[in-house]
Amino acid sequence: MTPANIVHMAALKKLDLIAVTDHNSCKNCPAVAKLCDAYGITALPGMELTTAEEIHVVCLFSGLNEAMAFDDYVSHHLIPFPNNEKIFGKQLIYDADDQLTGTVQNLLVNATDISFDDIYPLMKAYNGIMIPAHIDKPSNSLLATFGFIPPDSCFSCTEVKDIQKLPELLNQQPYLEKCCIITNSDAHFLGNISEPVRHISAGSRRPKDIIYALKHPQAVTSANKAVQLLHS
Repeated sequence: MTPANIVHMAALKKLDLIAVTDHNSCKNCPAVAKLCDAYGITALPGMELTTAEEIHVVCLFSGLNEAMAFDDYVSHHLIPFPNNEKIFGKQLIYDADDQLTGTVQNLLVNATDISFDDIYPLMKAYNGIMIPAHIDKPSNSLLATFGFIPPDSCFSCTEVKDIQKLPELLNQQPYLEKCCIITNSDAHFLGNISEPVRHISAGSRRPKDIIYALKHPQAVTSANKAVQLLHS
């Protein structure tokens, strides 16, 4: 799963858009962005943040500068615990030529001291969007941790791992009715990268327009550009 291999597989599968969201890190996003630009693929820089409550939240950004600034912020809020490569594997940083440029010493799958309530204002400050990840999973999800969606929540997009569970989730959690619901390959191996069977309608393929579509599903719908979900 090096940057070049990821982008080459995305190109082979004729994907228009990918997002790279390593745990608590954006450090491989610059290489991915450079390669995607060469292949005409839109790259959304991001990370899968682990909150203090151990909830996974996908954070996506409209620009690489904002993503890397947030990466620096998170690095100062990651609970420091040395990575054991024999157990968790190596945490490698690459350039666009797939040359190793560094490693991350502290364990990235660890929690940060950033609370779930902190993320929405942080995303406003860094021009990003928060997406509670895989809310239907029995671990590391908003619903598994809290058992409900906090009434003061402000997020407008969330991810469902098994889209077949969406009707049940909508029935149980009325808050989700106003959200954009996404699902994706969540690929941890090259072979898991999805075919182009899921689509987002947006003003353009520019990252800022895609982020806008995810943030404002009602506005996009009113313009007859509803976010659509196609599932094989």
